[in-house]
Amino acid sequence: MTAAPELTVIQVPVSDPRVRPLLRELGHEYSTRYGKDAHAEISRYPDEEFTEPYGGLLLLLLERGEPVAGGAFRRYDATTAELKRIWTHSAHRRRGLARRVIAELEREAGTRGYRRVYLTTGPRQPEARGLYLATGYTPLFDTAADPETIGPLPFEKHLTTEAPTGRAAE
Repeated sequence: MTAAPELTVIQVPVSDPRVRPLLRELGHEYSTRYGKDAHAEISRYPDEEFTEPYGGLLLLLLERGEPVAGGAFRRYDATTAELKRIWTHSAHRRRGLARRVIAELEREAGTRGYRRVYLTTGPRQPEARGLYLATGYTPLFDTAADPETIGPLPFEKHLTTEAPTGRAAE
């Protein structure tokens, strides 16, 4: 049995060419589930909101130099980061990469002073809903209701305080 290839985590601007697969696949995914107007979700926020000067971040997980997963956060308010654009390449799903992306985003948000993470996912994305529940997010909606009657499904998670080592407590 061979060891799994090592993943490299990098922070990049939205303009980096390695982000293109993320945007392309997310656009396709949204359009497939929600119709042609879903591409507007990708362009809803200006790219600079995902940069450090604006309180945001975009990161990619690279395997052998190729992007296999990624995600971002933007400033929601002074103490809250909003996760956006969580993505795993279609050829690399079912490997736990989205969990890794979320953990990296939470760690980075914590080091930047955020104490809470907020996100929404669409009602036609049961995989995302399951991921957020499995990674400790609290649903801010009635989980027994038909998701189609709710609209975007909001979640939150309160981040732990910094550990004495300087890394976020796990």
